[in-house]
Amino acid sequence: MLMKSYLDMNKAELAQELSAVRGQYEALCAVPRKLDMSRGKPNPSQLDLSMPMLSLDPAGLSHTAGGADTRNYGQPTGIDECKALFAELLGVEPSNVIVGGQSSLNLMYDSVARALLLGVYGGKKPWGQQGQLKFLCPVPGYDRHFAVTAEFGFELVNIPMLPTGPDMALVKKYVESDPTVKGIWCVPKYSNPSGITYSDETVRAFAALKPAADDFRIFWDNAYCVHGFDDEDDELLNIFDACREQGSQDMVYEFASTSKITFGGAGVSVLVASENNIKHITRQMGVQTIGHDKINQMRHVQFLKNAAGVREHMKKHAAIVRPKFQCVLRALDEQIAPLGIAKWNRPHGGYFVAYEGLPGTASRCVALCKQAGLVLTPAGAPFPHGKDPQDNVIRIAPTFPDLPELEAAVELFCVAARLAALEKLSAEK
Repeated sequence: MLMKSYLDMNKAELAQELSAVRGQYEALCAVPRKLDMSRGKPNPSQLDLSMPMLSLDPAGLSHTAGGADTRNYGQPTGIDECKALFAELLGVEPSNVIVGGQSSLNLMYDSVARALLLGVYGGKKPWGQQGQLKFLCPVPGYDRHFAVTAEFGFELVNIPMLPTGPDMALVKKYVESDPTVKGIWCVPKYSNPSGITYSDETVRAFAALKPAADDFRIFWDNAYCVHGFDDEDDELLNIFDACREQGSQDMVYEFASTSKITFGGAGVSVLVASENNIKHITRQMGVQTIGHDKINQMRHVQFLKNAAGVREHMKKHAAIVRPKFQCVLRALDEQIAPLGIAKWNRPHGGYFVAYEGLPGTASRCVALCKQAGLVLTPAGAPFPHGKDPQDNVIRIAPTFPDLPELEAAVELFCVAARLAALEKLSAEK
């Protein structure tokens, strides 16, 4: 059946369609359900892929190849084998890697806190002694990033995301003219939630920045560096290669983890930085911790082995994740696209689909879904302080539900999205 765009309907047609869709929604509400697409979490079947790691011979986990005892104190920046694994994945030298605990977000939080209290390499004094500061936030973006800098009192500045990444003309304007701008959050590959991978030109523009502040840092959260699920995997230019051409290596902190490779609650994270930054951070961390879980680091190395092993493992994840994204995109294409009320990304990897509806409809759509038994990420979450200026972006997280649950969830979402759009358009006619 050919569907007419809601934008082309007259008042009577909108009223008729509103009545029909409201009836569909009420029928869905009559069936008790409990569906969750609130966070980008791996499904238990994805976590099961790494369970053999827990059956490794304990005797093989106790010592590194160099003879260091992983059960004891020592090697506070991580075991050499784990540094080498991440270095190969990220295209850096092992000496540029610090291995942390299970959470890269923890490393990011600590990096901001240390900068505020103790300062960064090359800075004249700690961030916290410089008055009111700003942090740039590409939007839509990752809510937990924004929460970190909001917690510490930064003024958060929205930077629009373009198909090539953040609006670099605006980034350059802020960074090069305002010394109170201390950093920018970035998810450069399969961005959360837009699914965008930064273009080579964008990466080079970051490397070429000439900050007004002597202590500006790019927080390069490469969370989805190996998380392609399509035949076509996006390529991301290595930020450190670009920085070496400009002599700006000290400007970048890169983060990654195995949270969506092995176990979200028991993975391994890393901070990657220049030699100067690594020396500076290592000295500061030496007061904070004696080191992270080296047995878990060894366990990951023996299970994943090397970069090729990681990529083979991620093919198993892709086989689970791919049908879920296909399910979401198929439903949106069939049930929403002809109506002219929204647009969305078609990512080749990552964990999200960013849905952009009519202005003023996101909060209503999320509320309608919740009332019918589907929990979504709160409307506004992809923006600092949870405030979406247009109230039109919804982050769809397809990975956690089983496929039958996801199919039910997407059906409900599409009806709720149509109802929210019809209510707005009817009120405006």
